[in-house]
Amino acid sequence: MQCSWKYIVLLALASLAIQYTAIRTFSTKLPYLLCSVGIEPTGQAVNCSLKDLTLEGLDCGCDENLSHTPSSPTFSLPTYDANKRTHILILATTRSGSSFVGQLFNQHPEVFYLFEPLYHVQSVLLPRLAQSRNLAERRVMMGAARDLLRSLYHCHFSSLENYIRPHPVNHSTDKLFRRGASRSLCSPPVCEAPLGPDEQSLVLTDEGECVKRCGPLNVSLAADACRARHHAAIKTVRIPQISDLRVLIEDPRLNLKVVQLVRDPRGILASRIETFRDTYRLWRLWRATGRRPHNLDLGQINTVCEDILRSMSTSLARPTWLRGRYMLLRYEDMARFPLQKTRELYSFLGLVLNQRVEDWIINNTRGGSDLSSRHKFTTVRDSAANAENWRVKLSFDMVVYTQTACQPLLELLGYKTIFHPRELRNLSHSLVEDRMFLPFS
Repeated sequence: MQCSWKYIVLLALASLAIQYTAIRTFSTKLPYLLCSVGIEPTGQAVNCSLKDLTLEGLDCGCDENLSHTPSSPTFSLPTYDANKRTHILILATTRSGSSFVGQLFNQHPEVFYLFEPLYHVQSVLLPRLAQSRNLAERRVMMGAARDLLRSLYHCHFSSLENYIRPHPVNHSTDKLFRRGASRSLCSPPVCEAPLGPDEQSLVLTDEGECVKRCGPLNVSLAADACRARHHAAIKTVRIPQISDLRVLIEDPRLNLKVVQLVRDPRGILASRIETFRDTYRLWRLWRATGRRPHNLDLGQINTVCEDILRSMSTSLARPTWLRGRYMLLRYEDMARFPLQKTRELYSFLGLVLNQRVEDWIINNTRGGSDLSSRHKFTTVRDSAANAENWRVKLSFDMVVYTQTACQPLLELLGYKTIFHPRELRNLSHSLVEDRMFLPFS
């Protein structure tokens, strides 16, 4: 009996000690926990420093209080309210015109734009993703990609730092992929030496000019710039299908709208052959010799068509989770009618079209072919002529194979098939049917 009594007392004391420790821990971490989910505690100071965190890759989500470098300029921030922001995702595949469409938001002074931040996730988790045809491998990074997108839309840039290699020092890095493609990252408060009014086009045709003038990127200041804009837009070619985004689209805190950009797969193939010469070396050999190499990787175009077709099948089923959140945009329509399609795009997103955006469209859709050939990622080109110029770049046999492999997608999107070499070269006859793809509400 005496032993039992002592055992009960010891249990009671241990229970009290555990409860006390838990309460102290929760009280200490409460501000951090609230900050990490975007809730601002009241009546107390909040310290969201990362100095006490030892697990690499843990996202505190508290960029707002990350220390700036001593030379950083001060910047007065407006009240940040994610619920009033429109978050935009441009979903595309490589060489489908997504850089051009991304600039339609990059030029808007109220939109914070990021170019391919998921590049860093892919580089760390699955470097060979772009070449892989294994569906399991291609889904490896989807969870991490969704988590990073959610953090970036809420301007929590510490998550992005976790994927940049080498890791940023004091929240400063010169390794952010294609930083110069974003005006927000080349302008105050992020950049102390922004481009002048007469040099703004350099941020499009020579992205290195931004990096050269602005120096290393202060990630904390980038978060400031993100919060200072009313909306945020991100472009990615690293999410295969619209269904991969469902959890983000259904998140009521994000107000996410997706613009899926599609292009004639024959045009995608022709552009990739010109741009990625090593990867598509055998395709160029086929074009040059007229004989298809026996070891040609046909999956390079088959996978593109399969992914787009699956996304189209999902959207055409009109699921409730996509209602009012999804718009399909053909690159060819944007190239032929840029102002009209941009107005439709902004109307769907609920944004006001800015004059600067319209001016940029006029100046960047009437360029000559010389600039396009010298800068493979440029957005300055004769967009109408560029829409179907694949017809002079692919051999008839290559076109026949591609349209056979992608026939269901061509029919669904309104791209005409050809049956004779004369049809292929007759550029006076468009292979793009007049179709209207309206978002459903």
